[in-house]
Amino acid sequence: MRVCIIGSGLTALTLAKALVNQNIFVYLVSSNKNLKINQSRTIGISKSNFDYFNKNIVNIKKIIWKLKKIEIYSHKNKNEKILNFENSNNQLFSIMQNQQLYEVLNKDLLKNKNFKKIKTKKKLIKPEKYNLIVNTEYNNAITKKYFSKKIEKVYNSFAYTTVINHEKIPNETAVQIFTKIGPIAFLPLSKHKTSVVYSIHASKDVNKEKIIHLIHQHNIKYKIKKIENIENFELKSFNLRSYYNNNILAFGDLLHRIHPLAGQGFNMTIRDINLFINIIKNKIDLGLPLDSAVNYEFEKNSKHKNYIFSNSIDLIQEFFNFERKLNHKILHNSVKILGNNRFINKLFTKVADKGINF
Repeated sequence: MRVCIIGSGLTALTLAKALVNQNIFVYLVSSNKNLKINQSRTIGISKSNFDYFNKNIVNIKKIIWKLKKIEIYSHKNKNEKILNFENSNNQLFSIMQNQQLYEVLNKDLLKNKNFKKIKTKKKLIKPEKYNLIVNTEYNNAITKKYFSKKIEKVYNSFAYTTVINHEKIPNETAVQIFTKIGPIAFLPLSKHKTSVVYSIHASKDVNKEKIIHLIHQHNIKYKIKKIENIENFELKSFNLRSYYNNNILAFGDLLHRIHPLAGQGFNMTIRDINLFINIIKNKIDLGLPLDSAVNYEFEKNSKHKNYIFSNSIDLIQEFFNFERKLNHKILHNSVKILGNNRFINKLFTKVADKGINF
């Protein structure tokens, strides 16, 4: 059985590793000879996804930093938490840098006999040569032909990412503050390093100096020594209307892209990989071929959940976007009351960890 994966990013490598672990031969096709991974970008992985990743894909214990708490604040009062999430098992979330995960996956795959990387400019993919083709790229002929129809939303915002070096502290709590111009998240990477993601509503006066000033302004616990290179990207969210065409399947951010405020983008992809691999394993156990039926089952079992989950993230973003425009604390106090409710707090934590299951 042969599967072709188009792409060279983290989604492509993670899926490739999950497939070769099932003794499926994977061809990774990419035209990007010198892929540059954003040095300031980080990934958050929930506890259940972390456990799945270690057991079924590759061990990442050495490159992650465990978080015990997540605290949410509003610009109206930085000294008062409006939401607080904790895990009795001492691991609520894990953070790692994109570059480190890429290196671990790439190194492991290159040693695997069931893996072959093909670099080509034209990407002449013949569907009949493979049982399945999985496309993870935005800009290629397959995407333009089969996966251009989507439900899209442009936030008129940009995410600015960097890493701050600071004096050593325990650093086991992630902090997110909903400021007047957008949410800023401080995501610990170690005792002396923290990733910063600031989603700012489009403005002409935002530059490097402005971002540095804002980081210092909203910093509530770090003694900063250095702020590393600042990078940015436009914020959009979308869901594809159709997940597949015959034996060609769209995957990862090409299927669903969400606002980064909850750190759930890659978690959605890991859940998709879990489902996709289980469908394939069931087909193999039953002696059935890997063909378009796999893609049909995947779309049937994931599309509605992904749509609901991504829209719930968008609803949170819109809620706080509306809240920041108000001059009173009605919404602020309402969220705080909900957050203090044990049942609701537990429900939010469970959904963030495992997604939507019904």
